[in-house]
Amino acid sequence: MTDDLDAVVELLDSANHVAVMTGAGVSKASGIPTFRDGPDAWWGQVNPLKLLTQASFDRDPGAVWGWHLHKRRLSLSKGPNAAHEVLAALERRPYASFTLVTQNIDGLHARAGSSGVLELHGSVHRARCERCGHLYELDDLGQDDEALPRCPACGEVLRPDVVWFGDDLDARVLSSSQRAFAEADLALVIGTSAQVYPAASLPTLTLRGGGQLVEINPEDTPLSRFADVRVTDAAWADGLLDSLEN
Repeated sequence: MTDDLDAVVELLDSANHVAVMTGAGVSKASGIPTFRDGPDAWWGQVNPLKLLTQASFDRDPGAVWGWHLHKRRLSLSKGPNAAHEVLAALERRPYASFTLVTQNIDGLHARAGSSGVLELHGSVHRARCERCGHLYELDDLGQDDEALPRCPACGEVLRPDVVWFGDDLDARVLSSSQRAFAEADLALVIGTSAQVYPAASLPTLTLRGGGQLVEINPEDTPLSRFADVRVTDAAWADGLLDSLEN
Protein backbone atom coordinates (compact mmCIF):
# COMPACT_ATOMS: atom_id res chain seq x y z
CA MET A 1 0.00 0.00 0.00
CA THR A 2 1.30 3.45 -0.87
CA ASP A 3 0.40 7.02 0.12
CA ASP A 4 1.18 8.76 -3.15
CA LEU A 5 -0.93 11.05 -5.34
CA ASP A 6 1.17 10.09 -8.37
CA ALA A 7 0.05 6.50 -7.86
CA VAL A 8 -3.58 7.66 -7.90
CA VAL A 9 -3.00 9.48 -11.19
CA GLU A 10 -1.46 6.33 -12.70
CA LEU A 11 -4.43 4.24 -11.63
CA LEU A 12 -6.88 6.81 -13.04
CA ASP A 13 -4.98 6.89 -16.33
CA SER A 14 -5.17 3.11 -16.72
CA ALA A 15 -8.74 2.59 -15.47
CA ASN A 16 -11.73 1.84 -17.67
CA HIS A 17 -14.56 1.67 -15.16
CA VAL A 18 -14.35 4.06 -12.20
CA ALA A 19 -16.69 4.21 -9.21
CA VAL A 20 -16.38 6.91 -6.56
CA MET A 21 -18.02 7.18 -3.16
CA THR A 22 -17.87 10.40 -1.18
CA GLY A 23 -18.80 11.30 2.38
CA ALA A 24 -19.08 14.37 4.55
CA GLY A 25 -15.34 15.02 4.50
CA VAL A 26 -15.59 16.10 0.86
CA SER A 27 -17.79 19.08 1.78
CA LYS A 28 -15.83 20.08 4.87
CA ALA A 29 -13.59 22.44 2.90
CA SER A 30 -16.72 24.22 1.69
CA GLY A 31 -17.57 25.09 5.28
CA ILE A 32 -20.19 22.42 5.84
CA PRO A 33 -19.65 20.57 9.14
CA THR A 34 -19.17 16.83 9.14
CA PHE A 35 -21.58 14.73 11.15
CA ARG A 36 -19.25 13.32 13.78
CA ASP A 37 -15.96 15.20 14.05
CA GLY A 38 -15.15 18.52 15.66
CA PRO A 39 -17.02 21.05 17.80
CA ASP A 40 -19.31 22.06 14.93
CA ALA A 41 -20.30 18.51 14.00
CA TRP A 42 -24.00 18.07 13.27
CA TRP A 43 -24.33 15.22 15.74
CA GLY A 44 -22.84 17.43 18.44
CA GLN A 45 -25.83 19.74 18.07
CA VAL A 46 -28.69 17.24 17.91
CA ASN A 47 -29.37 13.65 18.86
CA PRO A 48 -29.99 12.11 15.43
CA LEU A 49 -31.59 8.99 16.86
CA LYS A 50 -34.27 11.20 18.38
CA LEU A 51 -34.70 13.79 15.63
CA LEU A 52 -34.08 12.10 12.29
CA THR A 53 -36.65 9.32 12.40
CA GLN A 54 -40.10 8.76 10.95
CA ALA A 55 -41.54 8.65 14.48
CA SER A 56 -40.07 12.07 15.26
CA PHE A 57 -41.47 13.48 12.02
CA ASP A 58 -44.91 12.07 12.78
CA ARG A 59 -44.74 13.64 16.23
CA ASP A 60 -43.28 17.04 15.32
CA PRO A 61 -42.83 17.62 11.57
CA GLY A 62 -41.98 21.28 12.16
CA ALA A 63 -38.90 20.47 14.23
CA VAL A 64 -37.66 17.93 11.70
CA TRP A 65 -38.25 20.27 8.77
CA GLY A 66 -36.49 23.02 10.71
CA TRP A 67 -33.28 20.98 10.89
CA HIS A 68 -33.39 20.11 7.19
CA LEU A 69 -34.17 23.65 6.07
CA HIS A 70 -31.30 24.95 8.20
CA LYS A 71 -28.93 22.47 6.55
CA ARG A 72 -30.34 23.42 3.15
CA ARG A 73 -29.77 27.13 3.75
CA LEU A 74 -26.22 26.38 4.87
CA SER A 75 -25.61 24.25 1.76
CA LEU A 76 -26.90 27.01 -0.51
CA SER A 77 -24.69 29.57 1.20
CA LYS A 78 -21.57 27.54 0.40
CA GLY A 79 -19.95 26.63 -2.89
CA PRO A 80 -18.26 23.52 -4.25
CA ASN A 81 -14.58 23.12 -3.40
CA ALA A 82 -11.67 21.58 -5.29
CA ALA A 83 -12.75 18.06 -4.34
CA HIS A 84 -16.14 18.53 -6.00
CA GLU A 85 -14.49 20.17 -9.00
CA VAL A 86 -11.91 17.44 -9.58
CA LEU A 87 -14.59 14.74 -9.50
CA ALA A 88 -16.63 16.68 -12.05
CA ALA A 89 -13.48 16.89 -14.19
CA LEU A 90 -12.86 13.14 -13.88
CA GLU A 91 -16.37 12.46 -15.13
CA ARG A 92 -15.50 14.26 -18.38
CA ARG A 93 -12.61 11.90 -19.09
CA PRO A 94 -13.26 9.14 -21.67
CA TYR A 95 -13.79 6.28 -19.24
CA ALA A 96 -15.99 3.40 -20.30
CA SER A 97 -18.02 4.27 -17.21
CA PHE A 98 -17.73 6.74 -14.36
CA THR A 99 -20.17 6.67 -11.45
CA LEU A 100 -20.26 9.06 -8.53
CA VAL A 101 -22.08 7.86 -5.43
CA THR A 102 -22.41 10.17 -2.45
CA GLN A 103 -23.62 9.89 1.10
CA ASN A 104 -23.93 13.68 1.20
CA ILE A 105 -27.29 15.43 1.05
CA ASP A 106 -26.00 18.94 0.27
CA GLY A 107 -26.16 18.90 -3.54
CA LEU A 108 -22.66 20.34 -4.01
CA HIS A 109 -21.56 17.66 -6.48
CA ALA A 110 -24.29 18.66 -8.91
CA ARG A 111 -23.45 22.35 -8.48
CA ALA A 112 -19.83 21.55 -9.39
CA GLY A 113 -21.00 20.03 -12.67
CA SER A 114 -21.26 16.32 -11.87
CA SER A 115 -24.22 14.67 -13.59
CA GLY A 116 -26.21 11.60 -12.65
CA VAL A 117 -24.96 11.63 -9.05
CA LEU A 118 -26.35 8.70 -7.07
CA GLU A 119 -27.43 10.22 -3.75
CA LEU A 120 -27.60 7.26 -1.38
CA HIS A 121 -29.04 9.28 1.48
CA GLY A 122 -31.23 11.67 -0.49
CA SER A 123 -31.09 15.45 -0.68
CA VAL A 124 -32.13 18.40 1.50
CA HIS A 125 -33.20 20.13 -1.70
CA ARG A 126 -36.08 17.72 -2.37
CA ALA A 127 -39.30 16.66 -0.68
CA ARG A 128 -41.58 13.74 -1.31
CA CYS A 129 -45.18 12.84 -0.67
CA GLU A 130 -45.71 9.63 1.25
CA ARG A 131 -49.37 9.50 0.19
CA CYS A 132 -49.17 9.85 -3.59
CA GLY A 133 -45.45 9.33 -4.21
CA HIS A 134 -44.69 12.62 -5.95
CA LEU A 135 -41.15 14.00 -5.68
CA TYR A 136 -40.52 17.74 -5.68
CA GLU A 137 -37.61 20.15 -5.80
CA LEU A 138 -38.10 22.60 -2.94
CA ASP A 139 -37.27 25.47 -5.30
CA ASP A 140 -40.25 24.51 -7.44
CA LEU A 141 -42.62 24.67 -4.47
CA GLY A 142 -41.88 28.32 -3.70
CA GLN A 143 -41.50 27.17 -0.13
CA ASP A 144 -41.96 29.56 2.78
CA ASP A 145 -39.68 28.37 5.58
CA GLU A 146 -42.34 29.29 8.12
CA ALA A 147 -44.89 26.83 6.72
CA LEU A 148 -44.81 23.07 6.37
CA PRO A 149 -44.52 22.15 2.69
CA ARG A 150 -47.58 20.38 1.31
CA CYS A 151 -48.04 18.24 -1.76
CA PRO A 152 -49.60 20.29 -4.58
CA ALA A 153 -51.29 17.14 -5.84
CA CYS A 154 -53.00 15.88 -2.68
CA GLY A 155 -52.35 18.37 0.12
CA GLU A 156 -50.40 15.94 2.33
CA VAL A 157 -47.55 17.34 4.41
CA LEU A 158 -44.38 16.49 2.51
CA ARG A 159 -41.34 14.94 4.17
CA PRO A 160 -37.71 15.70 3.31
CA ASP A 161 -36.37 13.33 0.68
CA VAL A 162 -33.62 12.24 3.05
CA VAL A 163 -32.87 8.78 4.44
CA TRP A 164 -33.44 8.82 8.19
CA PHE A 165 -32.45 6.31 10.84
CA GLY A 166 -34.58 3.24 10.35
CA ASP A 167 -35.36 4.03 6.70
CA ASP A 168 -34.48 1.78 3.80
CA LEU A 169 -32.35 3.22 1.02
CA ASP A 170 -34.02 3.82 -2.33
CA ALA A 171 -33.77 0.39 -3.96
CA ARG A 172 -32.99 1.76 -7.43
CA VAL A 173 -30.22 4.04 -6.18
CA LEU A 174 -28.69 1.26 -4.09
CA SER A 175 -28.88 -1.26 -6.95
CA SER A 176 -27.23 1.17 -9.39
CA SER A 177 -24.50 1.91 -6.85
CA GLN A 178 -23.82 -1.76 -6.22
CA ARG A 179 -23.64 -2.49 -9.93
CA ALA A 180 -21.22 0.37 -10.54
CA PHE A 181 -18.82 -0.77 -7.82
CA ALA A 182 -19.08 -4.42 -8.81
CA GLU A 183 -18.11 -3.53 -12.40
CA ALA A 184 -15.40 -1.01 -11.49
CA ASP A 185 -11.73 -1.78 -11.98
CA LEU A 186 -10.95 1.24 -9.78
CA ALA A 187 -12.86 2.48 -6.74
CA LEU A 188 -12.17 5.79 -5.00
CA VAL A 189 -13.50 6.31 -1.48
CA ILE A 190 -13.18 9.91 -0.38
CA GLY A 191 -13.96 11.64 2.90
CA THR A 192 -16.13 8.97 4.45
CA SER A 193 -15.78 7.26 7.81
CA ALA A 194 -16.83 3.94 6.20
CA GLN A 195 -18.99 3.22 9.21
CA VAL A 196 -22.45 3.60 7.68
CA TYR A 197 -23.88 0.58 5.91
CA PRO A 198 -24.72 -0.44 3.27
CA ALA A 199 -22.64 2.41 1.78
CA ALA A 200 -19.45 1.18 3.47
CA SER A 201 -19.82 -2.21 1.79
CA LEU A 202 -19.77 -0.84 -1.77
CA PRO A 203 -15.95 -0.68 -2.21
CA THR A 204 -15.64 -4.33 -1.21
CA LEU A 205 -17.60 -5.22 -4.36
CA THR A 206 -14.78 -3.74 -6.45
CA LEU A 207 -12.18 -5.68 -4.50
CA ARG A 208 -14.11 -8.92 -4.90
CA GLY A 209 -14.14 -8.35 -8.65
CA GLY A 210 -10.36 -7.93 -8.74
CA GLY A 211 -10.36 -4.13 -8.91
CA GLN A 212 -8.21 -1.72 -6.95
CA LEU A 213 -9.15 0.64 -4.14
CA VAL A 214 -7.95 4.17 -3.43
CA GLU A 215 -8.87 5.74 -0.11
CA ILE A 216 -8.52 9.49 0.39
CA ASN A 217 -8.94 10.40 4.03
CA PRO A 218 -6.70 11.96 6.69
CA GLU A 219 -7.95 9.42 9.21
CA ASP A 220 -7.84 5.63 9.26
CA THR A 221 -11.13 3.88 8.56
CA PRO A 222 -12.26 0.25 8.47
CA LEU A 223 -11.44 0.28 4.75
CA SER A 224 -7.87 1.54 5.14
CA ARG A 225 -6.24 -1.85 5.43
CA PHE A 226 -7.79 -2.95 2.12
CA ALA A 227 -6.68 0.09 0.12
CA ASP A 228 -4.06 -0.28 -2.60
CA VAL A 229 -3.29 3.42 -2.30
CA ARG A 230 -4.06 5.80 0.56
CA VAL A 231 -3.85 9.59 0.37
CA THR A 232 -3.90 11.54 3.62
CA ASP A 233 -2.82 14.95 2.32
CA ALA A 234 -5.58 17.53 2.83
CA ALA A 235 -4.50 19.26 -0.40
CA TRP A 236 -5.08 16.16 -2.54
CA ALA A 237 -7.79 17.73 -4.69
CA ASP A 238 -5.67 20.70 -5.74
CA GLY A 239 -2.82 18.35 -6.59
CA LEU A 240 -5.05 16.07 -8.64
CA LEU A 241 -6.60 19.03 -10.47
CA ASP A 242 -3.11 20.22 -11.41
CA SER A 243 -2.22 16.75 -12.69
CA LEU A 244 -5.35 16.56 -14.84
CA GLU A 245 -4.72 20.01 -16.35
CA ASN A 246 -1.08 19.28 -17.23
